Amino acid sequence: MNTKVSKPILVIKFGTASITLSSGEPDVRIISEIARQVSEIHSQYRIIIVSSGAVGAGKAYINDYKGTMTQRKAAASVGNPLLVGLYATYFAPNKIYIAQSLCERQHFASRNKFLQLKETFEELWSNGIIPIVNENDVVSDRELKFSDNDELATLLAVGFGAESLMFCTSVGGLLDEQGKILRNVSNVNEVFKFVRTDKSFLGLGGMASKLTFAKLASRMAIRVVIFGMNQENELLNALKGEAGTLITPGKSTLSARNRWLGSGGLVSGTLRVDEGASKALLKRKSLLAVGVTEVTGDFEAGEIIEIYSSEDEMIAVARARETSSAIRSNLKTVNFEVAHANDIVLL
Repeated sequence: MNTKVSKPILVIKFGTASITLSSGEPDVRIISEIARQVSEIHSQYRIIIVSSGAVGAGKAYINDYKGTMTQRKAAASVGNPLLVGLYATYFAPNKIYIAQSLCERQHFASRNKFLQLKETFEELWSNGIIPIVNENDVVSDRELKFSDNDELATLLAVGFGAESLMFCTSVGGLLDEQGKILRNVSNVNEVFKFVRTDKSFLGLGGMASKLTFAKLASRMAIRVVIFGMNQENELLNALKGEAGTLITPGKSTLSARNRWLGSGGLVSGTLRVDEGASKALLKRKSLLAVGVTEVTGDFEAGEIIEIYSSEDEMIAVARARETSSAIRSNLKTVNFEVAHANDIVLL
C-alpha cells in the first residue's frame, strides 16, 4: 500500500509509565489500544511512534537486576525486540507492518546522516510501514537520563517538519494546582509552575522534560499535545483537540535545513552573550566574539552550539564558525565572527 508524501507527519511518543504495568512489563491492553487507534488514522498521516519501555520489558531476564547502567543496557537489548514484537502482533490484524529504528544522537548531528535517516523513513511510509523508534541504549555512551525519548521524539518532529507531536503520559495531560487537566496552553513558560518534581515509578522523566521539548517544538510551528491512554479513544480525541493538553504552535518559515539546525541535533557547547549581541541576533545579524561573555564546552568549527542571553534564556542555535578555544582567545577581538547569520536559527 502506497502513501502520498503530501500527508502530514505525526510523531507520537509513549513513555514508560504510560505503557507498562507496575512490574515493568509491557501492558498489552494499552499496546493493543495504541495499535487500534493509530490504525484508524494511518491513512491520514505519515506516522512515527517513539516508544519507551524496553528496559522494563527486558529487566526480568537479567539476573540480580539492580538497575546499574550496564544492566539497563542489557535489559534494553532484550526488551527492544520483545516490545517491537508486541507492536507487530497488535498492528497485524489491521494489515499494518512496523519497522524497528534504533537511533543515536549522532544521527542528528550530521546533516548527511539525518537526510539518510529521513530517506529511510520515507521509504517505509511509501510502503505503509510505521517505524517504531527508540534510542540505541545498547551502544549509547550517554546516560539514560529522563529526557532521552522526549528529546528523540522532538528531534524527529522538528527535523522532519512534523505537523503534530504527541506525548503520552500516565496522567493524561498537564495538571493545574487543583489536579485538573489544562486543556489549552499558549505560553509554555507560564505553566512550568504546575510541574511536580517527583518521577513516575518506572519512567525516568516527567512533565518538565516534556514541556522543555514542547517549547522547542511549538517554536518551530509544531502542534504539541500531551495526553494519556486511560480513557476510551483518548489518542484519537487528543489528536482532534478534545482531550489532554494542547500547546498552541507558533509560526515558523524556516527552511528544512534550518529546522534541522534548530532542533539542536548534537549540541557540543554553549555561548552566553550580552544584551547588545542579543539585539543584533534578533535583527538577523551574525554573532561576533565581542558580544560573547562566556564559552562553555569544547567544540570544533562546524559543530552545533546553543546561544543564551544574559538572562539565561536560550535565544538561538547556531553552527559555530570557529573552535571554542579560538573564540575564548578572541573575546575582545573586533569583527571576529563566531557564527554567520545564515547559520543561526532564532528560537
